[in-house]
Amino acid sequence: MARYSHPMPDIGEGITEAEIVTWQKQVGDRVEEDEEVVDMMTDKATVPLESPVTGKLVEIAGEAGDMVAIGSPIFVIEVEGEVPDDVAEEAEAAEAAPAPKDEEVEKRIEVENPDPSDQEDAAKAAPEEPTPARPEPVEGRKDETSEYRASTSSARTDSGDSSKVLATPAVRKRARDMGIDLAQVKAAEDGRVRHADLDAFISYSGGYAGAGKARADEEIKVIGLRKRIAENMAAAKRNIPHFTYVEECDVTELERTRAQLNDNRGDKPKLTMLPLLITAICKVLPDFPMINARFDDEAKVVTRHGSVHLGMATMTDNGLMVPVIRDAQGKNLYQLANDIQRLANAARDGSAKSEELSGSTLTITSLGPLGGVATTPVINRPEVAIIGPNRIVERPMFVTQPDGSERVEKRKLMNISISCDHRVVDGYDAAAFVQEVKKMIEAPARILAG
Repeated sequence: MARYSHPMPDIGEGITEAEIVTWQKQVGDRVEEDEEVVDMMTDKATVPLESPVTGKLVEIAGEAGDMVAIGSPIFVIEVEGEVPDDVAEEAEAAEAAPAPKDEEVEKRIEVENPDPSDQEDAAKAAPEEPTPARPEPVEGRKDETSEYRASTSSARTDSGDSSKVLATPAVRKRARDMGIDLAQVKAAEDGRVRHADLDAFISYSGGYAGAGKARADEEIKVIGLRKRIAENMAAAKRNIPHFTYVEECDVTELERTRAQLNDNRGDKPKLTMLPLLITAICKVLPDFPMINARFDDEAKVVTRHGSVHLGMATMTDNGLMVPVIRDAQGKNLYQLANDIQRLANAARDGSAKSEELSGSTLTITSLGPLGGVATTPVINRPEVAIIGPNRIVERPMFVTQPDGSERVEKRKLMNISISCDHRVVDGYDAAAFVQEVKKMIEAPARILAG
């Protein structure tokens, strides 16, 4: 028998360590060649590690949430016979390689939906959104998502007395959901509690009925993507002096233009508000290069980027990610719409590549129909600005007529928020930038002009 020790490989991009997220195999399991053993998370993405040999897993480096340095052993396989020379040499080289330079890149992931469409479109689109395929459960396997869901779905069971009460499953479920002890409900003559008896109990108990049963306290280990979010959010707030500027925009004409484009789109993708906003932003950015920039804290160097690599905050089942639209300034509305859909799906189903989740120069983030009146988004470090369109609402406002008179009309209004790094961006520049974006939005013909 020979033992093969698999080192944590150098993934590049300045990564010095990775976090254990999920063990696909447990100690004592047989592992086939090229079979996945463990999922590791870096600052960029989750990376599966496979075994180059066949054998029995005899040692692992730690549990979910533990960090493993590049070059350190991550798992040990007991092999029948000898370890192939090429595999042994590759492992030795990985262990002997010097640790990469520690260039920490903080990726802050905003808790928001990237699609700032109006409420009606969002409601119609939601049921049609495909559900990402999830892997089949593996015996003995536990991941952070299932662990979290299991811990947060503690069963609320009836008390001992309630379990002896005669009632249908539907009545029991309703009582359980409402936090009502069936033993306190007066039953019919046959001793069975029915829905009408529950209704009577609710009516007569009035203010004496509690809001619900107390739930047990929960302790959830913060690991994986949630741990990365926590670290990056804290680093962004700790290192960046934020300020936020908010402006109200009349998007009545923009929404009318979007509807007209969708009515005549043919086989092109349906447009949400986001491609139009991105186009307006990209048209304005050349006059405000300090907005599309990244700041290296250690080197004290600001890089003003000529291309707009736009990050868009995306909600996924496993947490929040920021996929990046490369060279957004060179794409038309329909190309942007395709990229938005493709990257959002890739982030949600876990197929997004590392290069699709890094390198953004400016981020846009929105809560869509939940957007509220205004937001104060946290900057996606090392960027220096983040833009947050808010919810579209209809309100009466004074509108100036061609003859100079005013009248009250129902208009569609949307606030745009921008948070900036005050070390790089002055308040005047942020306000001037948003005002130019507002002019573009309120005269949509300028967005469509070449």
